Amino acid sequence: MIGTGGIARAFAKDLELTDGDRVTHFGSRTPAKAEALAREFGATPITGYENLVNADVDAIYVATPHSLHSQNAILALSAGKPVLVEKPFAGNAQQAKAMIDSAQSQKIPLMEAMWSRFLPNFIRLRGIVNSGVIGEIISIQADHGQALPKDPYYRLHSPELAGGALLDLGIYPISLASMLLGRPEKIIADGVMNESGVDSQTSMIFTYENGAQANLTTTLLVRTPCVATIVGSIGRVEIDSNFYTPTSMRTVISGETKEYPNLYLGHGLREQALAFKDLIESGEIESKVMSHSESLEIMETMDEIRQQIGLRYPFES
Repeated sequence: MIGTGGIARAFAKDLELTDGDRVTHFGSRTPAKAEALAREFGATPITGYENLVNADVDAIYVATPHSLHSQNAILALSAGKPVLVEKPFAGNAQQAKAMIDSAQSQKIPLMEAMWSRFLPNFIRLRGIVNSGVIGEIISIQADHGQALPKDPYYRLHSPELAGGALLDLGIYPISLASMLLGRPEKIIADGVMNESGVDSQTSMIFTYENGAQANLTTTLLVRTPCVATIVGSIGRVEIDSNFYTPTSMRTVISGETKEYPNLYLGHGLREQALAFKDLIESGEIESKVMSHSESLEIMETMDEIRQQIGLRYPFES
């Protein structure tokens, strides 16, 4: 693992629920953090990312701040290591394309760790929508808000680290809409900037070629319901809080409700690890569930949203 934040620890813990997969090395810019996690998980701490990517490991998981994903992923790819990179894929589309170009030119697996895509409830959701039982999608509503103040969540308020509600939280409703409706034809967005210079909240309306719309919101200011509703011409799917995690859901069709209870055990991160393992063993370099082209399209969508709300990062040329 490159990076030792909260998501790295959660991912390492979920790997313990798999059949033999584990974290063998932790690398951090702060040696003490790598040493602490290494002790907790029986792994080896390594100082220096160059040393980490050249260690005897099967793959690298990048869990650093968004602005560093590209350079960390390309470093690992250049060392011949398959890379699973935490969402959002990069700080912007330019960085995302550089990562994809590196993976494709070297024919090494690269996948965005959009863990929701691989969860049982999202697999079920795709099945329901693809079956046609709710008809053609008319609209999607989804929100993701958490109370994440600058103290102690400095990273989320730092322009240098690609902070803000959009990239850290808004990625979830945006990715849901992308999974079900693809790339929007038109985007309307408005945001509220905070004193740090990043968006504290952003609202978006996506319109698609077939006339469908997605109404999406995200905020760092308060905890919101974090639910999603997919409305079709015949019925709808309601996904309970938190919609992007293992959770319960239901279909409502012609007044009849069918419940899908949440029977999942664990945080939900191991499915993406197992999918990435399958990808490596398959000999392919990109996931069919979370393809390179879709990861890039989502970053391009967020670039457009940032342009509309006036959010620019210092590392952008």
